[in-house]
Amino acid sequence: MNDKFNILIVDDIQENIYTLELLISDNFDVNIYSALSASDAMKVLLEHPIDLILSDVQMPDINGFEFAQYLKDVEITKNIPIIFITGIFDKDEYKAKGYDVGAIEYITKPIDNTLLLSKLKIYIDVYNRLKIKNLELNKSNALLIQSSKMATIGEMLGVISHQLKQPLNLISLYCDDMHYSYKTDDLNDDFMNDFKVNTKEQINYMNKTINGFLEFFNPNKKKEKFNINKAVIESTVLLKDKLKTIGTHLEYDIDESLNCYGVEMEISQVVLNIINNALDVFQEKSIENSLIEIKSFKSGDKIVLTIEDNAGGVENNQIENLFDAYYTTKEEGTGIGLYMAKLIIENSFNGKIEVKNSDKGLKFIIFLNSY
Repeated sequence: MNDKFNILIVDDIQENIYTLELLISDNFDVNIYSALSASDAMKVLLEHPIDLILSDVQMPDINGFEFAQYLKDVEITKNIPIIFITGIFDKDEYKAKGYDVGAIEYITKPIDNTLLLSKLKIYIDVYNRLKIKNLELNKSNALLIQSSKMATIGEMLGVISHQLKQPLNLISLYCDDMHYSYKTDDLNDDFMNDFKVNTKEQINYMNKTINGFLEFFNPNKKKEKFNINKAVIESTVLLKDKLKTIGTHLEYDIDESLNCYGVEMEISQVVLNIINNALDVFQEKSIENSLIEIKSFKSGDKIVLTIEDNAGGVENNQIENLFDAYYTTKEEGTGIGLYMAKLIIENSFNGKIEVKNSDKGLKFIIFLNSY
């Protein structure tokens, strides 16, 4: 599929379609689709991404107004602009009806070619400008995603470093003990067997820690069914030392049977971003008895995941900006974490994320499709 502007012509007279196709193709480099009835047009709309519809009003099966109303009621077609082209209705009442069902223009026959071409040029120019803007936005989002990943990797490297220090220290002690035993002629089979078992145990722990880190950031992980609560709990384990240092307690009230579809690591990243945001606020405000409550339950066909802190919340006029890129209420914040959380939930999971002030602090509410 190319990125050309796509026009659908709907008219029950083939000659009219040919005339419009020739006029448009001689003046614009666009894709043109056609249909002899509203029913045929609906089939085209299911197969191709249409950017503009040129439709007759009087058609045998479904008239143009009924066709437009149908498109307006369907999610994937409700925003497609329609230009009515007809020689039957030229009274204001019919034009009003056309505009009411979603028409953006109403051109009467015989067609003024100059007028029609000027209208089409406007819409095609707007489309091309939006396409350029979307490409720029996608590039910006890609950079933000990479920046967020690097920030999370930095956070996790600190965790990994701390987790590896203890087993490395123990192995060092085992080696010192073996050296001492060698000098004192105390080396024997029992000692060497204990040394082997204990050292291997610490090496296995380090290997498991490193593999977990690599798996967490595996860029080739495919979407699959996973347990949402397992992902949440495992991600919070990575913050164990930071939680202990700040003195923050986690409370869970979760339904362990909830499954969704996607990349598990991305949900973990969302949870880490939200919890890290709360932990930073706890530190800045020196909040005692800091608490984060994590709950999950099913509501209809949706999974609802809530994460609530007791950091006091933010000003009401700041709430609507919390998910904006680079917006932050923290002294040393980047404003990327919560923006990334919203991007992941909406784009990767086709879900929804909300935030509000509660009587304790900030409460994040995530809606995901149950699987």
